[in-house]
Amino acid sequence: MKVLFSVEDHIAYITINRPEVMNAMDPETYHLLSEAWCKVRDDPGIWAAVVTGAGDKAFTAGADLKTTIPRQPEKFEFWQTQKDQILNRGLEVWKPIVAAVNGYCLAGGMTLLLATDIRVACEDAVFQIPEVKRGILPANGGTQRIARQLPYAVAMEMVLLGRRLNAQEALQFGLVNKVVPREKLMEAAQEYARALAASPPLALQAIKELVVRSQSMTLDEGIRLETTVFELLKTTEDAKEGPKAFAEKRPPVWQGK
Repeated sequence: MKVLFSVEDHIAYITINRPEVMNAMDPETYHLLSEAWCKVRDDPGIWAAVVTGAGDKAFTAGADLKTTIPRQPEKFEFWQTQKDQILNRGLEVWKPIVAAVNGYCLAGGMTLLLATDIRVACEDAVFQIPEVKRGILPANGGTQRIARQLPYAVAMEMVLLGRRLNAQEALQFGLVNKVVPREKLMEAAQEYARALAASPPLALQAIKELVVRSQSMTLDEGIRLETTVFELLKTTEDAKEGPKAFAEKRPPVWQGK
């Protein structure tokens, strides 16, 4: 399988499984990724996710240009905006997602990374958006998220000149949360994921959605939406369990209800 998918203790694990081509993504891989992200979105038993690449070379080198660029889509496909939707293209997955970057994170790998929430990288990870060198642009959100997450000058250097960042530079600029030795990578990612999965899942989803939507809303609009979601969240069983567990001096038992 080009994409591996499993669930354990409320955590989904998604692995791009084409190590022989640095986990480059062909059309079938994109389709399988779309299915995986939809499972994460739709399964109430999944509370968090971890995404990584197989092998020890790359998170993903992005699109497999040999199979994706030569293809000329039918014109009607332009308006099929939800077909095989993926995380970085705009699929709304409000469950928190941890990225474990195990090597080269290039092109579409970067746009995928930019759509995750918490990121751990190994010490020899490399980050680059080189599409301009191929006469194309970083699609699937590449031009839209980069300057929201990196200093403007650094972002423009990456997309206009294809500048590479090493792991320490990525940490310095806030692109990743933590850099660890390669052998500690999945352990660090799982530590984040387990902490997320131990938290109230509905509150996590509400918080993530509000923070993401705040980037395209005015402050007044955002506060109004925040208030509305807060009122909805207060009606959940988890919102009742939190204060009750605190008063009874015991760990809360979250149900996601």
